[in-house]
Amino acid sequence: MEFNVYSIDDTTKLGKKIGESVNSGDIICLTGDLGTGKTHITKGIALGLDIKDDITSPTFTIVNEYEDGRLKLNHFDVYRVNDPDEIYAIGFDDYIFSESVSIIEWANYIEEILPDDFLHINIEKDLSKGDDYRKITLTPYGKRYEYIKELEL
Repeated sequence: MEFNVYSIDDTTKLGKKIGESVNSGDIICLTGDLGTGKTHITKGIALGLDIKDDITSPTFTIVNEYEDGRLKLNHFDVYRVNDPDEIYAIGFDDYIFSESVSIIEWANYIEEILPDDFLHINIEKDLSKGDDYRKITLTPYGKRYEYIKELEL
């Protein structure tokens, strides 16, 4: 499923729609180049979960936890992870196989340790269509993510 967005606000709105739809235990894997909007869509998902905290990318801490919403959110940024053992050391499995929603930025860096079922969100920019244009592709892996086919922006 593809969405074409032309502003940061639209990226955040799409994230909010996703956040309103997610269920306990969902895993969302984000991919895309630097500056494509992975953290912006995460901010939107957090809004959809009724999380009021300021969402920042956990580049140096690997994971930020947000507990004040409809569901708990674990927000990973694995950009600086050099070895899957590094992420296992922080209790990765305990996070992603919990009742929380887990979002993993740069999921392609750890794809060999990802579970079989997850929602993949890829974000691409095309500067020929404007500075803030993004093509956002949602691909569900596993039946639990079929709800994504109902999303409209």
